[in-house]
Amino acid sequence: MKYQVFRKALVFLSLVVIVTLVAQVSAQPARQGQGQGRRTWARGIYGDWQVKTKYNEREMTSILSFSRDREPRAWTGNWISFWGLTELKDVKFEENKLTFKQTVRFGDQEFTSEFSGTVEDGKLTGTLKSNRGEGKVVGERARRTPRAVGSWAMKIKVGEREYTGTLIITADKEGKLSGKWKSSRGETAVTDLKYERGQLTFKRVINAGDNQWESTFEGTIRRNITGVFKSERGEAETTGELIGTALIGRWDLEIASEQGSRKQRLTVNSDMSGMYGSTPVKKIALEEDQVSFKIVMKFGEREFEMSFKGKIEDGKLTGELTTSRGARKVTGKKVIRTFSRTRTRPSNN
Repeated sequence: MKYQVFRKALVFLSLVVIVTLVAQVSAQPARQGQGQGRRTWARGIYGDWQVKTKYNEREMTSILSFSRDREPRAWTGNWISFWGLTELKDVKFEENKLTFKQTVRFGDQEFTSEFSGTVEDGKLTGTLKSNRGEGKVVGERARRTPRAVGSWAMKIKVGEREYTGTLIITADKEGKLSGKWKSSRGETAVTDLKYERGQLTFKRVINAGDNQWESTFEGTIRRNITGVFKSERGEAETTGELIGTALIGRWDLEIASEQGSRKQRLTVNSDMSGMYGSTPVKKIALEEDQVSFKIVMKFGEREFEMSFKGKIEDGKLTGELTTSRGARKVTGKKVIRTFSRTRTRPSNN
């Protein structure tokens, strides 16, 4: 009996999502302030947007993700929610006006909606209409994880000797960075940590027996960290590799079911937090090639738990999603995103 009630609740919520075409977010905020107008025409709608759609008294959140094809030069997009990923059609963005169509299939039924709105000053607003009604949509660019964030496996070369440690950089909700250094000698704080335009600097205090001294790092982050530690004892060349690069990024998932497969998006941030569809994942574990995570959602008074266990091998992610309804096979491949190179300034005529 409980299973039937739970199943009906899920089906009802699915229909609400489809009928109102509402959705939810993960991702990293747009930079605000002076020059935003210029960035609007330069970047266009490229990237991820956190959006909320309100239909009557119901509101849910989702992710709108836009890219740009190289040939032909046209916008493409996806609407991502907890229920899955759907491709957008006829995406057009001209003079800050955004329109697109979305078709969602649920069993033997198909629902089509049309969006019309504007994108200005980092804000997205508009209306999503279908033959079932319309919903008001508002959104903003998704928060971005700063490039320096993550756990870095560091190697320091002093003469013929090599020392290792782990540099852990985190960011708060406002994007402010902090760090710590872990090694066989213990854990120490990293101070004066700054990252800007590829340049990374920080200080750390080194303890060796009864001796203590301060060392300053100056370097760059491209794919890896390269730089130099400087102190009263001299200079030491240093390199660092981001831990978990094989998993970090966006994955398009194919989830099998008796009703046919459905698509979903898994985003893994450099600090190993992430998003499953539009649902935040606090921690995604990676032990050698083994991947796992768990999410818990509430629908009214009921709690819905889902866990994933799998492995990453040869650039592919395979495993199983498990819920109270059973397990489903999952296969995934990494998303190679295309970038817009358009830099044409809008006409003043």
